[in-house]
Amino acid sequence: MNYEEMLDVAYAEAQTGFAEGGVPVGAALFEADGTLLGRGRNRRVQDDDPSVHGETDAFRKAGRQTDYRDKILVTTLAPCWYCSGLIRQFNIGTVVVGESANFEGHLDWLREAGVEIIELHDEKCTALMRRFIEQSPEIWFEDIGECHH
Repeated sequence: MNYEEMLDVAYAEAQTGFAEGGVPVGAALFEADGTLLGRGRNRRVQDDDPSVHGETDAFRKAGRQTDYRDKILVTTLAPCWYCSGLIRQFNIGTVVVGESANFEGHLDWLREAGVEIIELHDEKCTALMRRFIEQSPEIWFEDIGECHH
């Protein structure tokens, strides 16, 4: 499985989100054989909808699946509680994470539930998110549910 190529799909979504003025988190859901089911990006700012995170957007665009245990969710950033809950709720078997330096997410909580976590420590993902946080800290803190004064 070429996780870097899968991450490229999510990263392209993150770049699009950044260009649109949104939070640059992209994600994609794949079949076990690498077939793309759905791709998406954080569109909270663009759609004025706090529920549209990258992972949820890709999940929705993939449509209904009968089983998620063999699916691979690829995301440019470690998932927040909201997206981690989605992963656990639907028993998504594998999560590929572009980076967790800017946001640690809840990878241990996912591992405890038996989710296979593959961290790529991708420098492109790290740099894009770092740039966004520096440029738009108020949107970033809103996105992760923290007050920023």
